[in-house]
Amino acid sequence: MSDMVSFTCDELEALMIAALANAKTSGKNARCVARALLAAEIDGRKGHGVSRVPSYAGQARSGKCDGLAEPEIMKELPGALTIDVKHGFFYPAIDLALEHIPARARASGIAAVAFHNSHHCGVLGHHVERIADQGLIALVMGNTPQAMAPWGGNKPTYGTQPLAFASPRKDTLPLVMDMALSQVARGNIMTAKQAGKPIPEGWATDAKGNPTTDPEVALSEGVLLPMGGAKGAALGLMVEILSAPLTASALSTEASSFFTTDGDPPSVGQFLIVIDPEAFAGRDHFLARVETIMDAITAQEGARIPGARREALRKQAAEKGLSVPANLVAEVKEIAGQAG
Repeated sequence: MSDMVSFTCDELEALMIAALANAKTSGKNARCVARALLAAEIDGRKGHGVSRVPSYAGQARSGKCDGLAEPEIMKELPGALTIDVKHGFFYPAIDLALEHIPARARASGIAAVAFHNSHHCGVLGHHVERIADQGLIALVMGNTPQAMAPWGGNKPTYGTQPLAFASPRKDTLPLVMDMALSQVARGNIMTAKQAGKPIPEGWATDAKGNPTTDPEVALSEGVLLPMGGAKGAALGLMVEILSAPLTASALSTEASSFFTTDGDPPSVGQFLIVIDPEAFAGRDHFLARVETIMDAITAQEGARIPGARREALRKQAAEKGLSVPANLVAEVKEIAGQAG
């Protein structure tokens, strides 16, 4: 068997839909989730792409994630929504938010959404990019199961705390910044584990605080290190407060694993802020000044605008398709009932 298997984007999406639909997930939700995982795979975010299908399907089958859940707006004000994800997948909930929040942001200048009883949020940058495509600024964050210690501590207290920002630009793709506040997202460590490869030193320590390159140790008993030292840890605390207490969701120390099938639902939270530039500086002035900043960056040899490579990756995937490790393909096919 070849180490890699090639797919067109449509073929890979269809396989993921089949796997999820065969794991107690509604057809509507399976399509929504598969679309998000495909987008991650296309943009090179392998830890949030096809590699998530086994854990997603396993949790849907066990009931840890409700694959049949339909998110619901549980509280609303002119500039604020609270959405109950109902222990289901996050992706249908962000779709629901995007049906309502852009108009509210334009009416009020700024609007926010709290996601309650939620699950893994995938590539947050993709969600805010969809908002920036509508001419709005977006900032989103979420807490995740405990993985990162506070600065000076040695016990996991925060999650990897993903954070993403997107801004519209003039006549080009939005600016998108997407990061985990740990040195690396746990999904990247899971990808290394699935591939049987070590992780770089500096990503995690073992339970005794010693550096480890073993992905199994990092995932099961280790502690992830914050990016930027004390500053990254402080930002992790900010994300925890906005994502959990503010949304009435589980703290990172209370949330169960995104990877295992046992235990209660993770019940984490996410918080989204959407801003209309027209309500402040005005759309035209805002876009012009953003381009002044972009010009200052690109004028410097070797400097790169965050997220700049995604356009090329999307074109490449559309023209040449995608390659997925053969062992992962076999696992997903088995889940879909297509083994052999």
